[in-house]
Amino acid sequence: MDGILPLWKEKGMTSHDCVFKLRKILKTKKVGHTGTLDPNVEGVLPICIGQATKVAEYITDSGKEYVAVVSIGRATETEDADGGVVAQDLSEKHFTRIEIEKVLQQLTGEIVQIPPMYSAVKVNGRRLYEYARKGIEVERPERIVQIDELELLEPQVQYEGTEIEFRIRVACGKGTYIRTLAVQIGELLGYPAHMKHLVRTASGGYFKSDCRTLDEIRELTEAGHLDAMIRPLEDALSPFPSIEVEGEYCDKIINGQVLPLHSILTDEQAVVFKKNEKAIAVYREHPTKPGLMKPEKMFPLNQ
Repeated sequence: MDGILPLWKEKGMTSHDCVFKLRKILKTKKVGHTGTLDPNVEGVLPICIGQATKVAEYITDSGKEYVAVVSIGRATETEDADGGVVAQDLSEKHFTRIEIEKVLQQLTGEIVQIPPMYSAVKVNGRRLYEYARKGIEVERPERIVQIDELELLEPQVQYEGTEIEFRIRVACGKGTYIRTLAVQIGELLGYPAHMKHLVRTASGGYFKSDCRTLDEIRELTEAGHLDAMIRPLEDALSPFPSIEVEGEYCDKIINGQVLPLHSILTDEQAVVFKKNEKAIAVYREHPTKPGLMKPEKMFPLNQ
């Protein structure tokens, strides 16, 4: 079995838990996920099976979309609702829709984030959450992330109360921490904040309507109907230009040869070579040999 299975990850499981269960359901070890979702977060988690595990990184690197609830008034150690409160301001607050949207506009585009202490980012060979659990503070590296769209989903014009909550839709690039974004929104509004709730609504071009839960996948597998749910690995390669090849040129690609740089290839792109509409290789510009390109991924013809 080869392809991409759009999974709706339910709350209470890690992404690895899902992979472990799917290996049993599908009776194959070659299963991988495409980007960690915290246990308390539900949402779209494309799963790669068989040869499609080779393209998992392309889905992981692709854009994601989330709907989050931002809570203004309390900050937590984990930046979400699971952590203990580390700061609070329960004074009466008044925001207009225009004020909130102005803040969201400030956080759209390329922004700088500092990963939360309770995260899997590595510092000096150890994950930040390992330091956090021992009460050790370490300097965290800044990172630049891309926020493509940031939209306020609530309809009201005025927001009042000691704790104010509102939903936002976030379309973003790889490595964005939505809980950190919630904290940044609070900072610009002048108050402590955290992310109260999060759902990933899209990943790698897949949406909730494309997905099935683990129980539904188990039922489809037992009924022999799962094949209709499996998407081709070419889905993950769709952002790259593709070329149908044949003859001697195709043979060279199948053998993984270094080739002259194709005119369609740019510094920022890969090119997908196909035979009979099936991907056989992904090529990129050779890193040390100008004017040449080399294979990054290879796929058997019988996939």
